Amino acid sequence: MKHKRIGGLLLVVVAALGFALFWWTLDADESLQGIDPAKGELFNVVPILYSWATPPLPALLAAVGISFAVAFAFIGLEARDLNHSRRNADGSHKPLSPRIMMAETVGVFQGEVSVTVLIPAHNEAQVLAGTLEALDAQTHRPDRVIVIADNCTDATIEIALERGAEVIESLANTDKKAGALNQVLRVLLPELGTNDTVMVLDADSRIDPAFLATAAQRFSADRGLSAVGGQFTGERGAGLIGQLQRNEYTRYQREIRRRREKVFVLTGTATIFRATALQCVSDARGSLIPGEAGSVYDVAALTEDNELTIALKSLGALMLSPAACRVETEVMPTMRMLWRQRLRWQRGAVENITHYGITPATTRYWSQQLGIAYSVFALGSFFLLIFLQITSTDLWVWYPFWLIILLIFMTERVVTVWAGGWRARVLALLVVPELLFDAFQDVVFLKGILDIATRRQARWGHEGSHRPRSVTP
Repeated sequence: MKHKRIGGLLLVVVAALGFALFWWTLDADESLQGIDPAKGELFNVVPILYSWATPPLPALLAAVGISFAVAFAFIGLEARDLNHSRRNADGSHKPLSPRIMMAETVGVFQGEVSVTVLIPAHNEAQVLAGTLEALDAQTHRPDRVIVIADNCTDATIEIALERGAEVIESLANTDKKAGALNQVLRVLLPELGTNDTVMVLDADSRIDPAFLATAAQRFSADRGLSAVGGQFTGERGAGLIGQLQRNEYTRYQREIRRRREKVFVLTGTATIFRATALQCVSDARGSLIPGEAGSVYDVAALTEDNELTIALKSLGALMLSPAACRVETEVMPTMRMLWRQRLRWQRGAVENITHYGITPATTRYWSQQLGIAYSVFALGSFFLLIFLQITSTDLWVWYPFWLIILLIFMTERVVTVWAGGWRARVLALLVVPELLFDAFQDVVFLKGILDIATRRQARWGHEGSHRPRSVTP
């Protein structure tokens, strides 16, 4: 636990130092002091005060230069790790390298791609039927559908059997979703071959009809591919809270497309794995990667999908998230549920990367969390400065420079959610609701770090598991 505490606090300290350095640069420059605003009229009617003052040029150049330098550094490290993993021929450290996986099967027909769907379910009677209907509508039908009934007390088992699915009940499982999946995978994986795949599908998720066909085609075309993740969208409803989450998911989809389908986190809602890749993870636990030997999922991880993604990347796995592999999942309908979900995501993300340490496979995740930590100080200072200006003076001064920055920011927010429809665009154009949503997530970040530092016991409920928050956003 000690390394987890240090990792979380280190993020905050580094971000605070960076932010303090930026403010010191601003404060050291006297060009903004003693500026008298000019008087003018808006549309020749409304009197206003304005100033053409801008931040000092050295501070602007430093901010832009540091931002680009940090971004290129992390991007370069990630690209280097990807290239190294794809070309690596050393099976002792990167056993899932595409080069190694392809060499093991060259010249041998491994059969058609099969898909076994595992649906972990704890009292999911209200939503399971819709998930199974979406599987029945697939253009590439799954070979097996297994519902893993984990300590169910409702009609989950009866509904699964009525819909033609197999049912396996977990035995004395106290490790929630990860534990239930581990029990089944220990029995299932030894029976599967190179072209057999396993899909882990949440009981409240509905996949598009082309999902399995797209994934099967990708596995057939690329023998070095270890996993195909879904691109998730939020279900309709839940008012403003729901739309804020859908906007976030829309931006994530855009980010994946811009990364040429390179997956950031294999979503826990719907992901298909090559069976041999999962077996490799199981064999590597306790040696090459953290965890208990013989387990695919690390039951100590709060966000098992994020942890499994890092485990696969650490072993050199190639993973993609095609646009055709879409999955619709639930959104949190209340702030209380959203708080619990995001706190688990955030704390789990920090604990996972500190558990693995700073490695080529985790540099991108460290940069993401560092960005969130920096935003805590930046956004907090923004709200504080606005508050101080409103309460300390009767005058409101308009700065054209910052209005231009705001316009650029608004344009970016609207463009990045354009695919989400008119509701998404209007919400993004308003700016303030999404800024408050970002502030909410910053508070979640701080709470997660505080819980880690004080060793507070993590607790969570039924909330879904897609991916930890990214810098979106």
